[in-house]
Amino acid sequence: MPLSPGSRLGPYELLAPLGAGGMGEVYRARDPRLGRDVAIKVLPASFSADADRLRRFEQEARAAGVLNHPNVTAVYDIGTNASDGAPYVVQELLEGETLRSVLAGGRLSPRRAIDYSLQIVHGLAAAHEKGIVHRDLKPENVFVTNDGRVKILDFGLAKLTHTEERGQATNLPTATQGTEPGVVMGTLGYMSPEQVRGKTADARSDIFSFGAILYEMLAGRRAFHGDSAADTMSAILKEDPPELSVTNQNVPPGLDRIVRHCLEKSPEQRFHSAHDVAFDLESLSDRSGYPAAAAPKSRPGFRIASPVAWIGGALLGALVAGAAVFLALRGRSAAPASYEQLTFRRGTIWSARFGSDGKSALYAAAWDGGPIEVFVTSPGTPESRSLGLPGANLLAVSSTGEVAASLDSSVLGEFQTRGTLARLSSTGSNAPRRLLDDVQFADWSPDGKELAVVRIQNGKTQLQYPIGKVLFETQGWIGTPRISPPGDRIAFLDHPVGGDDGGSVAVVDLAGKKTAVSGVFGSIQGLAWSRDGSEIWFTAGVANRTLFAVTLSGRERVVTRMTGSLTLQDISRDGRVLMVDEQRRLGLVALAPGATKERDLSWLDWSRPVGLSADGRSVLFYESGAGGGPGYSAYVRGTDGSPAVRLGEGQSLALSPDGKWAIALLDKLTNPRLVLYPTGAGQQRQLPLGDLRALGARFFPDSRRILIGAAPKGHPVRLYITDLEGSKPRPLTPEGFITPAISPDGARILARGRDNSAWIFSVAGGEPTAVPEIASDDTVAGWTSEGRGLYVQRGVATPARVERFDFATRRFEPWKEIVPSDVAGVVRVSSILVAPDGAFYAYAYSRALSTLYLVEGLR
Repeated sequence: MPLSPGSRLGPYELLAPLGAGGMGEVYRARDPRLGRDVAIKVLPASFSADADRLRRFEQEARAAGVLNHPNVTAVYDIGTNASDGAPYVVQELLEGETLRSVLAGGRLSPRRAIDYSLQIVHGLAAAHEKGIVHRDLKPENVFVTNDGRVKILDFGLAKLTHTEERGQATNLPTATQGTEPGVVMGTLGYMSPEQVRGKTADARSDIFSFGAILYEMLAGRRAFHGDSAADTMSAILKEDPPELSVTNQNVPPGLDRIVRHCLEKSPEQRFHSAHDVAFDLESLSDRSGYPAAAAPKSRPGFRIASPVAWIGGALLGALVAGAAVFLALRGRSAAPASYEQLTFRRGTIWSARFGSDGKSALYAAAWDGGPIEVFVTSPGTPESRSLGLPGANLLAVSSTGEVAASLDSSVLGEFQTRGTLARLSSTGSNAPRRLLDDVQFADWSPDGKELAVVRIQNGKTQLQYPIGKVLFETQGWIGTPRISPPGDRIAFLDHPVGGDDGGSVAVVDLAGKKTAVSGVFGSIQGLAWSRDGSEIWFTAGVANRTLFAVTLSGRERVVTRMTGSLTLQDISRDGRVLMVDEQRRLGLVALAPGATKERDLSWLDWSRPVGLSADGRSVLFYESGAGGGPGYSAYVRGTDGSPAVRLGEGQSLALSPDGKWAIALLDKLTNPRLVLYPTGAGQQRQLPLGDLRALGARFFPDSRRILIGAAPKGHPVRLYITDLEGSKPRPLTPEGFITPAISPDGARILARGRDNSAWIFSVAGGEPTAVPEIASDDTVAGWTSEGRGLYVQRGVATPARVERFDFATRRFEPWKEIVPSDVAGVVRVSSILVAPDGAFYAYAYSRALSTLYLVEGLR
């Protein structure tokens, strides 16, 4: 029975009804104790008649109440109506509309869909970490406030308002059309396959429901919708929704892939966690240039979007005004942060720490193309002093003044180094004492007696503390471990994918219990505990990194932003901060035929070469950074420095030796297909592959035949031969071979096996021949003239050492060291392409230019 305005529920005075449905009535109410308006949902009185259900209601409502996340509606209180015993829930009052009402206006732009989706999955991740599963996620339970914030409604209540009677779980189409509570475990159309079958729903079920919502945001139609409940259930169990490209051609391929991965029928094949979904969305936003959507302008008054949208209304104007005045006054009294530049040379800074005196700063840098060294400097003095350890990277400085360094340090990819852990004085007065090989990061305990280390063991990256005791290990990599001031836990950056700096902040205690405390970011580097240990500060973002702070309970805030990309290095005992401002680019260099000097052919921000024409006059490359767009962009450019020509979307793979055609890979993560682009006049066309999933391609010397790497459905990749006319691909190698290089006469193929071993295959057939001399970290840059040998980049050191391998002698001989003329900040040389006679070549280089700052006044 509806309650009348003016009546009371416990201490709350009801002001006005906001909506009603099968799950109860919603009221706007006032809490006189705190002087704020709240939303109260009164659940049916039948709950009070079932002691077990009432117990579960109280238990799970309390669980939802512990959630403290900006994308989950806050639960303030629970109680029961004294007149009929009906339980009620008190939550924050929101102004805006449900996502269902938003979608009534049609599909959303990818930009806006990404923004809403990131907020939803961050809320899901926070709840799932506390063991709370929604079980009824749908647009009606997602609320969009007038300032653009997304809130998940009814979190923690879905389970307690539905029975566990699995036999009845799919009898009704929805729980929002006047049905009685305690029947349907979810809403048909958004239920996961396991819910349709009446099985237990866990966090992966929420991910499926989220995928259905994301699909609807992008397509403007439901992912699963039939003429009857049975038809809809059958679609959920057996069918995939229509391709997004049919309903919205503006959807980036990466976003389509995320949707498909969320909507996998088997829970085991979906994203493993909401954090993983957020990681992919953040990465997509970084690559695509889709920043968060602008918040909509505020609308006056309160709008009820749906009878079952049980949270609504406006926050008190007086409270908002008071908060604004408070923040304004606080902003006036807080002095702006000051930035003092500590370094002035060109190069890459790898790490920095305050000295034990709290004033000096130690840092490791590779200046002007030289090796990594450890330097010491002090504020007010522009000069730095080297400790005299070429090849050493700084890892940590103890409270007693001892330094942990990595000797003989080598660069691993873009973001890591590896070397021998050693201890030495911060003044460099004593010889280093070597302790442990293959160490990437380290940190001292608060008393300076023990070390936490990150090292690779048995194919996995391990965090050990003390040395030898494994607290955490991963197939990805671990960055910047920092021991808390009390010494009872370690914060670190958890990067799930090797070679990629996306990830999140995690904490592990001394018993090995690991907890993620931040959201997932497309780029995250640099971490330190705040001076009082109450927060972990870190730098992360999408395109540029921002300085954030997060508590152990997961509450994040922005500390400061700059126009560049920040990397936090250290925080002193008095709150001062060491910060690196950095610019990274991937450049392209080529030596043209007959030229004596290399030419920089970099076009946008991340130019990677993949093919040279036979005459050396053209180079094919692709842009995979912000300039390349969400699906990358294929370009061809003359090695004479003439302007680049954009061929189209996709990751370019190969240029025909006659320079007339380029192959590019489109939608490689969702619906991979090969397209042929003419470099001059002509029409592009798709290369038919049947049911093969394309991964790579190379042209034969005749410019007609094509070698492709592709995977049949349910099988590993292998190499096939086809042609420009699209003849049926013919298998050349067994399964498991990829990354080929074709001999100048087109008769032989060099390919890599599953263990990265090198093999020679004859196009005419026969058994392959192993090439054990080529190591797993060597890269083949091309065949030598007449197919007598190979150009091989040995290892990953910079300058890149390219040698010629001779098949007859089975020996290597030096050919060339490759590095740009401007070596400052060059981290790595890669993607080397060499003509058979060595007369011309091209390569990519990554450059990071860093400046170290001392920052004061950050709070």
